[in-house]
Amino acid sequence: MTVTDRTSSDFRAALDLYEHASLLELGRLADAERRRHHPESTVTYIIDRNINYTNVCVADCKFCAFYRRPRNREGYVLSFEEIGAKIDECKAIGGVQILLQGGHNPYIPFEWYLELMRYIKRNHPIHIHGFSPSEVVFFSERYGLSVPEVVRQLKAAGLDSIPGGGGEILVDAIRQRVARKKAQTEEWLGVQEEAHRQGMKTSVTMMYGLGESSADRIEHLFRVRELQARTGGFTAFICWPLQPEGTPEMSHYQKTDAVTYLRTLAIARIILDNVPNLQSSWVTMGHKVGQIALRFGANDYGSLMMEENVVSAAGTTYRTTLSEIDRLIRDAGYDPRRRRQDYSLIDDREVAA
Repeated sequence: MTVTDRTSSDFRAALDLYEHASLLELGRLADAERRRHHPESTVTYIIDRNINYTNVCVADCKFCAFYRRPRNREGYVLSFEEIGAKIDECKAIGGVQILLQGGHNPYIPFEWYLELMRYIKRNHPIHIHGFSPSEVVFFSERYGLSVPEVVRQLKAAGLDSIPGGGGEILVDAIRQRVARKKAQTEEWLGVQEEAHRQGMKTSVTMMYGLGESSADRIEHLFRVRELQARTGGFTAFICWPLQPEGTPEMSHYQKTDAVTYLRTLAIARIILDNVPNLQSSWVTMGHKVGQIALRFGANDYGSLMMEENVVSAAGTTYRTTLSEIDRLIRDAGYDPRRRRQDYSLIDDREVAA
């Protein structure tokens, strides 16, 4: 894969803009780029549910307050029936997708994942957006399968798309410090490229505030843009700051502020000129900042997020309702529309039904 050249004029210009442009200038440029992609006044969102099928994990990421080590009494693996019940609850309020993610659990056989996909499609049919690139790499290493084969088998069993979880900062020096047991940069991007090659759409994320430099954040964005130029498989980009409060090993880190979030979102919209959608991260920033984000490059309000466990485990617990999402988007000056994972709009008649 291409290695980002930090000495290039494009990189230096982007870094200078991020570090030195005024907040309002960044917002103006990002909003113009947003309107280039989305000239209409629509802001989209999705109704889904984040189902964490297990919290047992051996990755030992320093920033994670959700996972439990093997043999911990608080560790769990959900049964197929429990997962099915959660899906039915989601569908009852108009949900069109589940986000299925878990820990790196060495005790679950690969066939369990494949049968889970088949079970869901057979008994509780819904779009399955599941298994982050880091999980795919773990499956590959744990079960002795190539990444292409893992993706192929998951897709054949019913997986529809792959989320961009575990992206953190796509710079190995940072990943080695905070998540050295998890997929490193080339591995993480390699899963994304393979999924795109097999016809799957994916999202891509960035969690910042891990002690990285501004240049590290810009490199992350350049790596995403470079892969998107080759494959066109990313549907959306989402960024948010580390939630250090509930993480024992990183609780001494200072949580970044709203201005940093808006600057980071804006520079992402400017750099990622080939990624069609950017989400507002109200789940970590709250609704006031979430609304302002719609003027700093975001065209999507994310998810109702019927269930969320990972961010809330770290101490951040923003919640909302369908009527409130609609109101918040309208109050920000846009027309709310529900969508699917691929960002196709759901017809109003479907919503009414």
